Amino acid sequence: MQKLKVGMLLFPELTVLDFTGPYDVFVKASCFEVVIIGETTDIIRAEGGLLLQPQVALANCPQLDIIFVPGGRGVNALLTNPVVLQFLRDQAVKAKYVTSVCTGALVLAAAGLLDGFKATTHWRSLELLRMFGVETVEERVVRDRSRITGGGVTAGIDFGLVLTALVGGDEAAKIIQLQLEYNPAPPFRAGSPHTAGLPVLQKTKELTGLMLETRKKIIRQLLQDRAPSAAGPS
Repeated sequence: MQKLKVGMLLFPELTVLDFTGPYDVFVKASCFEVVIIGETTDIIRAEGGLLLQPQVALANCPQLDIIFVPGGRGVNALLTNPVVLQFLRDQAVKAKYVTSVCTGALVLAAAGLLDGFKATTHWRSLELLRMFGVETVEERVVRDRSRITGGGVTAGIDFGLVLTALVGGDEAAKIIQLQLEYNPAPPFRAGSPHTAGLPVLQKTKELTGLMLETRKKIIRQLLQDRAPSAAGPS
């Protein structure tokens, strides 16, 4: 079986599990060749201070079969980063799959790569994804033709297994799931806004409110800058 080349994007202030969840699946799958990419090959600092280093700079990246974008606080900067957005657009022309986990979907949307596709993201950012005109689906993993998006953070493992099954077959994905002992049995039913209970939901919204409003402002400005002048050409 020819391996598909998966380009996994690193950037400052990414959420580590968004990246490492799928990474731990992909590196165990014989159907993938993983390439860790970044705007440069400089060491980056993820959320919480963990240091990570891309293997390949975007300018030197070969054509990828699969593009993967994680989420995190650093998404704010990526939404208006012309180098990263153009790289994604250029790669998407020939890529077999364009993918994300969590708020990485917002970056794909900012690049115009979710236009006409259904997608998902972290529950707190579904409204932000809709600002781009994307039809959102509140599920762990959403596949719409060549676009595969995962929900928030821990959904990255589900996403990785779905993509592995799609490329390498169900058995391969099941073997990896067992290797990872991915058998979720969380101690609380607080992993969804529909089950967490009102006090937990309200507190979580308060904690994430500033980030949400900041991103709304960035996206509004981005969309405003893209909109054609109402007066038309002079």
